[in-house]
Amino acid sequence: MQEAAETDFAEQGRLLFAGPCDFIFASAKASDLPPLGPPEVAFAGRSNVGKSSLLNALTNRKTLARVSNTPGRTQQLNFFALGGAPGAERLRLVDMPGYGYAAVGKEKVASWSQLMRDYLRGRASLARVFVLIDGRRGVKPSDEEMFDLLDQSAVSYQVILTKRDELKAAERNEVLARMTKALEKRPAAFPEIIFTSAHSGEGIAELRGSIAKLIAERNA
Repeated sequence: MQEAAETDFAEQGRLLFAGPCDFIFASAKASDLPPLGPPEVAFAGRSNVGKSSLLNALTNRKTLARVSNTPGRTQQLNFFALGGAPGAERLRLVDMPGYGYAAVGKEKVASWSQLMRDYLRGRASLARVFVLIDGRRGVKPSDEEMFDLLDQSAVSYQVILTKRDELKAAERNEVLARMTKALEKRPAAFPEIIFTSAHSGEGIAELRGSIAKLIAERNA
């Protein structure tokens, strides 16, 4: 029965992400956030973690999120309506500014940080934050700072490892073991870690299913 249920969520995830997905809003400050609507899932990560590529793979689109060789391109909270026309969507995806990019001026970094703090601490529709970690690099101090913020804000978050295709099987197991250990005492961390590759598509179906299950549980 459990296996059938998991298969069902995988299919629900496939159908959800096969539907329309449209950009609907951009917020550069907390006062500009769109009105509350359906559940939201946000994607956070270091500026070079591959967040845009993952969002494009997740939604089966090439240009939903802008992919650039220049880190720090996402400078606001970008909202996307998924699974229905804007106003009737089932879910919103939120692309957050990348963090940990030293070449961005301190004033800009402070502005992004405040925007993320305001969003995370006061958004009732936020169901979960997916924190992307480069599987080749592991957890960096800026990732630890994001974990701290999410724990302090009591916001559920789940780690998504990226660049799976660039590691050998044994290396992946070591990365997963280290990541599991790092999250053991994190109160707001969801225990399931998903290892993905935007290039090969590995883990994408699993992530879609996880999101479908989350939304189903939230709406129950």
